[in-house]
Amino acid sequence: MDFERIDQGGAPIATDLAGPQRAGSFDAEWAMKRLCNLITACSLAAAPAGCASEPSNDPTVAVSEADQAYGAEQHPHLLAEFGGAYQGKQSHYVRTIGQRVAKGAGLGEKCTFTLVNSDVVNAFAVPGCYIYITRGLLAVVGSEAELASVLGHELGHIVARHSQRQERGSLWRTLGVIAVSLTGSDRLTEFAGRAAQLFGLRYSRKQEFEADDLSVNYLRKAGYDVYAAAEMLEDLERQEDFMTATQSRDPARSLPEWTLSHPLTESRIKRARQKARDTGLKDDALPEEQAAYFAQVDGLLYGDDPDQGFVLGRRFAHPVMRISFEAPPGFSLSNSPQAVRLAGPDGVTGEFGGGRLPSNGLRGYTEAVADAVIGDTPAQVLNEVTTRINGVPAITLAIAVRVQDGTVPLSITAYDGGGGDAFHFIVISPPSDAHVAAIRQLFGSFRRLSPSEAATLRPRFLRTLWAGPGDTVRAFADRTADSSPRALFDLLNGAYKDRPLKPGDPVKIVTYGN
Repeated sequence: MDFERIDQGGAPIATDLAGPQRAGSFDAEWAMKRLCNLITACSLAAAPAGCASEPSNDPTVAVSEADQAYGAEQHPHLLAEFGGAYQGKQSHYVRTIGQRVAKGAGLGEKCTFTLVNSDVVNAFAVPGCYIYITRGLLAVVGSEAELASVLGHELGHIVARHSQRQERGSLWRTLGVIAVSLTGSDRLTEFAGRAAQLFGLRYSRKQEFEADDLSVNYLRKAGYDVYAAAEMLEDLERQEDFMTATQSRDPARSLPEWTLSHPLTESRIKRARQKARDTGLKDDALPEEQAAYFAQVDGLLYGDDPDQGFVLGRRFAHPVMRISFEAPPGFSLSNSPQAVRLAGPDGVTGEFGGGRLPSNGLRGYTEAVADAVIGDTPAQVLNEVTTRINGVPAITLAIAVRVQDGTVPLSITAYDGGGGDAFHFIVISPPSDAHVAAIRQLFGSFRRLSPSEAATLRPRFLRTLWAGPGDTVRAFADRTADSSPRALFDLLNGAYKDRPLKPGDPVKIVTYGN
């Protein structure tokens, strides 16, 4: 969570695809999505259907002027949502490899490649040939050719115009209709419509296979090992294994974002390998450029960015803002540049965010947050308590949000963090009192960090080393700074999971300090 973007008028900012909104840094569309799920218990998991027409896969028509205008308009908003562009030598590296693959795809210099400052393992494409890859995914791949295959896969979606072929009556638009029927709020339709433009789109299995096939073709034309596409999918399979192995550490990330739009199966990996064989090239007939990749990723920030705070299991701590809180047992946390998302049992969901105190103080801040979430939806404040929590001034609101068949509890607690800073929790829970105690425990856990506590929260970086005589996987794993060092080492160095190290082998470890 990054608190640098604040409204000068005093209210925290929420950013969506259409630009900044005056409100708490809480995403109202997201909140109401969860609210609707609680009330209707409807299934919105089905992916939208693609159009029936077959794509031309003609790169000369893949990026229109309208597409480029659209991508340019969305680009700054996407960066704000996902943590901004990563600043470092790796950004130039990604752009260089992306342009090489784009030329192989016949797109020339029409595309924009951005390394995103997020540790989530993901990559995605936006019409207009705006391609994004997170530093989390850059750390996981094992060679320049594998990086090229990721970018080639996303270019495949662009060339095949998969985003344009998605059915716009997606689950997000369906959500908007349901939300309006429950609350009568047209404001929710606006939010749902914006989200549908990008985040409601999921590729079908057929479209993923098509992007895989195009990626293999682009690798060959760009001069990279065509088998890297299958190896990249194996990287992502290891990511899933890592999330399973470390689930107790951070359950919120047990399902990588990539898997939501990129179905991973053994059959898909085998299929990509067969497509590589179909080119007539042998494995490693074209270079993987492993040494170049290892040299470039040395020093890459790994894990949470200190400016966004650290998620440490159920605990969140921000060394810059010097604040901390802990979620109750059964809850999980997921960090983002805008806020910390909370998920609890039985559909309890919420968010932690912050901003600047307005001229009318903590009460004004609390009212602004409530207004941002509720909007024009009918609601009633049931209780308001002004108190101090761990020495910090706080206001707690209990609100009943009116829906078609009753009300749903909404709880807000705001804190005066000192120095003009303010923070808040927003939690939506089922219409029962089963989790009241847990929510109170959450609100009561907020506290200020001492300077010495804040100093212990340090960033981690990827370092590349080369094995010498007698070096072992265990020795390198022991040097990896993580609560599950061997699991993380295996994730970052999949080639050595089934064979011993040889002198000269490159390895990646994670350490404190750069």
